[in-house]
Amino acid sequence: MQSLKDILTVVILNIFISYGLLYLSNFILGVYPALNSFVRSSVLVNNSLFAFYGFIMVVFISPVSEELIFRGVLLNRLNLLLPMAFSIVISSILFAFLHGFGSITSAFIFAICMAILYLKTDNILVPIFAHFLNNFIAESIVIIDVGKVLFTNHVVMLIMSILAIISAIVILIQIKEQWNILNINKL
Repeated sequence: MQSLKDILTVVILNIFISYGLLYLSNFILGVYPALNSFVRSSVLVNNSLFAFYGFIMVVFISPVSEELIFRGVLLNRLNLLLPMAFSIVISSILFAFLHGFGSITSAFIFAICMAILYLKTDNILVPIFAHFLNNFIAESIVIIDVGKVLFTNHVVMLIMSILAIISAIVILIQIKEQWNILNINKL
């Protein structure tokens, strides 16, 4: 039951952090429009079949493959060569760099949380489920937000930004506590 509480805490806090950092990245792109062409160089296809496959990929395939690769293999292999703290940080940095501008920081924090969940439970299915739940909620919010209220309404953006700051503080405190409980102190 503790793992479910941990999973829900990480997922909910990460959603707020992710949106807060997306607001920040959109603000930076607004201030420095020259970055826009650099960051948004990918071609977007507005097609419902593409959207459906994208949803399946992000919600089902990515959590399984990313957790197996970054926690199941990379974290464990790095730990054979390095102290656990280095293994967590390196695997989390590599995980974060797979994610886009505005998501790198939240992906890094999320990856650390997934590593801690994995280490606490010694069960790769726990971070896979947390990752699935995180991506499902995030993608569902995007689909439900048809009017793009989350990125156009200044009151909603302000509230979400405040929640992002609070969430970041809470999750960083939780990471520090879990880090100490798991005795991951050597860097």
